[in-house]
Amino acid sequence: MSALRARCPDCRTLTAVAVDSGYQCHSCGREYAAGLVRVPRAWGKGGEAMAEAAFLPLPYPETAIVLQSSLVEQTAALAERLPVRPLVAGGCCCAHVGAVRGLAARGGRLAVVWLDAHGDLNTPDTSPSGNEWGMPLRMLLDDAVVAPEDVALVGARNLDPPEYDYIAAMGIDDSLERALAGVDRAYVALDLDVLDPFAAEMFMPEPNGPGAGELETILRDVAARTSLAGLGVTGMLPKAENVPIVVRLLAAAGF
Repeated sequence: MSALRARCPDCRTLTAVAVDSGYQCHSCGREYAAGLVRVPRAWGKGGEAMAEAAFLPLPYPETAIVLQSSLVEQTAALAERLPVRPLVAGGCCCAHVGAVRGLAARGGRLAVVWLDAHGDLNTPDTSPSGNEWGMPLRMLLDDAVVAPEDVALVGARNLDPPEYDYIAAMGIDDSLERALAGVDRAYVALDLDVLDPFAAEMFMPEPNGPGAGELETILRDVAARTSLAGLGVTGMLPKAENVPIVVRLLAAAGF
């Protein structure tokens, strides 16, 4: 497969072709707003269920499966294989690193809206667990792939002390108005655990999150403020009941 041709989720043939930023199936005629890239890895201990969830049957044309043996290789391969408007179905949040790198390399000012119950702002020195899935947003910021002023961290409610210190020093908060001001487009990193645990089946549930309706409103707000260059969804469990809620949220973002 390539970014120009994809497997249609309806007729299961390799006849979905890239048209502008989306896809049209030449066999059944369906049109889609994005191409789906699956990243079935979780970079940490015990994340097998998250990795499996990358294969949930989301109704978008599948353009690639990125399965590399190291995070560095995964990031490079994903950045190379992104369609024009990617939907990334990841295992853990490290999938967002390759997506943001690839989109940022296309030029212009890219914002990142990080929807997550956790900060993902640790480093190998500050992480209590050592799991790399707690570090991807920090990776992007430390490597200057995205600027702190262009990042909104929304829904975070379980942060480690060094993460609190970091966001205070960098001026990062949950303001979409601030993060999206003056940017050319945005990438949305959606960890399903941003939701209240009653709303979906996620890998690392945290209480007191927004409901699905509130998160839909946030996604519509992002889409109204700027062009969405791509979206990634991660942190899921491989449960069929997650498909309707994920599809509902993606639709709110215009995918």
